[in-house]
Formats: sequence, structure tokens, C-alpha cells
Amino acid sequence: MDPICYRYLEQNPDLLHFVRMNPIWYRYLSRDPSLLPEMKKEAKYFYGKTFSQQINKVNQQIQMVGMLMQFAGAMKD
Repeated sequence: MDPICYRYLEQNPDLLHFVRMNPIWYRYLSRDPSLLPEMKKEAKYFYGKTFSQQINKVNQQIQMVGMLMQFAGAMKD
């Protein structure tokens, strides 16, 4: 792997962990280091950091709070 690319991965532990969990990216980055932005997009999706995933997560949390409030109201009666 390109030393500059590897140093970048060392500085970003999440990306390094992603590459270790998906070893195919070692091959891709070794052959073409310019694929680093594509790998970063895949890592965001892997870690659930895309905008749509974060919105879904917040929506699920709001639904959970609503269900807990309904449960508390039912227990009160």
C-alpha cells in the first residue's frame, strides 16, 4: 500500500478499522490510492454516519420515547 495512504489511515482509526474489517480495500488501495474517497464513503455507510441513517436513528429513538410514554400512561391508569 502507498505509504501516504497508509499514514492517512493510521491518522483515522475508524477508517483503519474499516479496512481491517473489509480486507478487499487493501487490494483496491494498493492498486489505486485515488480510491480513498470512495473508501471513505463506504466507511460512512458501514458505520451508519450517512445523513439518511442518522435521520432513521433519530426517528427510531423518537418512536421509542413515544412508546415508553404510552406505556407509562397505561401503567398509571
